[in-house]
Amino acid sequence: MKQRPNFLFIITDQHRADHLGCYGNEIVRTRNIDALADKGTRFERFYVANPICMPNRASIMTGRMSSLHGARHNGISLSRDHTTFVELLREAGYATGLIGKSHLQSFTGLEATNKFQAEEGKYCPPEQLRDAIKNNRHGPEYDLEIAPKWKRPLAERVEGHFYGFDHLEVAADHADKASGDYLLWARSKNKNFDSLVGPENALPDNRICAPQAWRTAVPEELYSTSWVAERAEAYLADRANVDQPFFLQMSFPDPHHPFTPPGKYWDMYDPAVIKLPASFGQGNLPPIKAMKEALKRGEDKRDNQNPFVVTESEARELIALTYGSITMIDDAIGRVLARLKALGLDDNTIVIFTSDHGDYMGDHGLMLKLLLHFQGIIRIPFIWKDPMPNNLPPVEHGLASSIDISSTILARAGIQAYNGIQGRDLLSTKEPEAIIVEEDSQRKMIGFDRPQRVRTVVTEKYRMSLRQGEAWGELYDLQNDPDEMQNLFDDPSVGQVKADLTMTMLRRMIELQDRSPLPAYRA
Repeated sequence: MKQRPNFLFIITDQHRADHLGCYGNEIVRTRNIDALADKGTRFERFYVANPICMPNRASIMTGRMSSLHGARHNGISLSRDHTTFVELLREAGYATGLIGKSHLQSFTGLEATNKFQAEEGKYCPPEQLRDAIKNNRHGPEYDLEIAPKWKRPLAERVEGHFYGFDHLEVAADHADKASGDYLLWARSKNKNFDSLVGPENALPDNRICAPQAWRTAVPEELYSTSWVAERAEAYLADRANVDQPFFLQMSFPDPHHPFTPPGKYWDMYDPAVIKLPASFGQGNLPPIKAMKEALKRGEDKRDNQNPFVVTESEARELIALTYGSITMIDDAIGRVLARLKALGLDDNTIVIFTSDHGDYMGDHGLMLKLLLHFQGIIRIPFIWKDPMPNNLPPVEHGLASSIDISSTILARAGIQAYNGIQGRDLLSTKEPEAIIVEEDSQRKMIGFDRPQRVRTVVTEKYRMSLRQGEAWGELYDLQNDPDEMQNLFDDPSVGQVKADLTMTMLRRMIELQDRSPLPAYRA
């Protein structure tokens, strides 16, 4: 039997495609990730299925759109009833490990705001009948990643495997605020570790005044990025002399906000040399105008998960700090890849690099993410480095999606996919007519009176976004307007283009309707 390949699946958080040297960035230093692209295939047009953490991570795990797996937004766990590609790897004899961020379940522990509301004058159904789905993902088995309850390692609290992963060392949250198994480890290394984290314990530095940025007192060696690398190296060492293929997911919590790269990475990049995006300050979409007005009135706190507008100096500072976080991750990846080679595992290990979604990072003067599907949010890096020859070119320009990752890994491992998987094998199949991006918000954003639902279609030339309950939409010619500064949605000269895109969107959404479960009998 032919030797089955190992997989090292590297995923970062909130990391847009053009924040890597191999994707054209001339400032950020990412020599190890660039080397993967140089020896493998870089996918130029790789898009998320959903631009939010939990939904897209669940889509990566299941190979299905969020409207099907049901984890539509943060706060809805991936159901244990849904099959993941890691479970198939495990069943086929792979050792499976997860080190770093999981975020398949909620980690805040905060009560949801959009809960079932009883209506006056009507019979209120009992709790077990208040949802269209009885198994509604509530209960102890879905509270495993809640950070305030994380008193013991996750591996000790899981019965059996965790979505297919047998080996677990998991982090929750991000940056200086990272917790979970990582925090237990950090406290074991320094009993006073809690006195190092947060803005209240930050090192003095008056050069950076941007929102959600502070110079952490956590040293580099105790930072979550270093922990992920250290534990991944240990896992690989344990696999070196074992006659069993492995799948290791190495998942970094950064470069997600807050912006707290430690040690030398804090001031590695000078904000003065940071180039602002071409679209900075441009755009008159209703939510962008509303955010600008809120900032002028002093009503936008800019200290939470919602996107916000920034000044030029703030944008440069936050981009510079993000570059510091990215270079720290790149250095950590270099450590692990060197260990992989030293152990003699590199000649049979496929290395994959991607992210769960992007960040505005100054596009149109915005930071963070939510609801406006500019390229910086929905287009992410994807690199496939295979030690064995394949038919892929150095750069692949076809449309691809995060739902394709699972199908590609299973195909390369020689494992038949389960019914209902929606992604395609990137190594052997033709690109689709279009990519669909879904987003369903759990909370209101500035400029809206209710949570939003958005559907986006991306084709070879265009990006169009439609949203529930709003008269306005977005349509951009990506070939002639790659920075998405000219919204053509209401331009009568492109009426036929809009009609064609609508048909394309409908065809692709029909194609993505569920084919699970299979029937038990013929009618």
